[in-house]
Amino acid sequence: MEYLDLYTRDRVRTGNTILRGTKVPEGFYRLVVHVCIFNSKGQMIIQQRQTCKDDWGGMWDLSAGGSAKAGDSSQNAAKREVLEEIGYDIEEDIRPALTINFKSGFNDVYIIKSDLDISNLKLQEEEVKAVKWATLSEIKAMIEDGTFIPYHISFIEMLFFLLEEDGVKIKKEK
Repeated sequence: MEYLDLYTRDRVRTGNTILRGTKVPEGFYRLVVHVCIFNSKGQMIIQQRQTCKDDWGGMWDLSAGGSAKAGDSSQNAAKREVLEEIGYDIEEDIRPALTINFKSGFNDVYIIKSDLDISNLKLQEEEVKAVKWATLSEIKAMIEDGTFIPYHISFIEMLFFLLEEDGVKIKKEK
């Protein structure tokens, strides 16, 4: 059995937990993390979920992600999810590039830059069927043809935008 911490709307851990899969009670929130791993060519590792998964089975998704377990910090959850799902060990001393608030929680999104060799990854058989590098245009086409989880295209574009100069446009002096 896996438990999740409950938070206030201001993201303060309440000390209360719920069993994973249980509806989050009104007025409480949970923590989710997603990690996007990019290479120097501007491609993102994407994973294909196992077909037996209840949610989005067989579809392609971001590099790694999932719910933070009870007691996890956001960073610890990000590190654990990447290691569990694709067998890659990221540093825990990272900060989310952005946080998305959704109805029942917070989604911390991490951007990692690494030219890792995906043939060396050890995929979690119960969760992940395959991984590959993909460009922004490839992911957008996969969303359009229904093979990638239907994120808003603007969200995917923002992930690629955040890769460059940490999402900040710097005015170049003449």
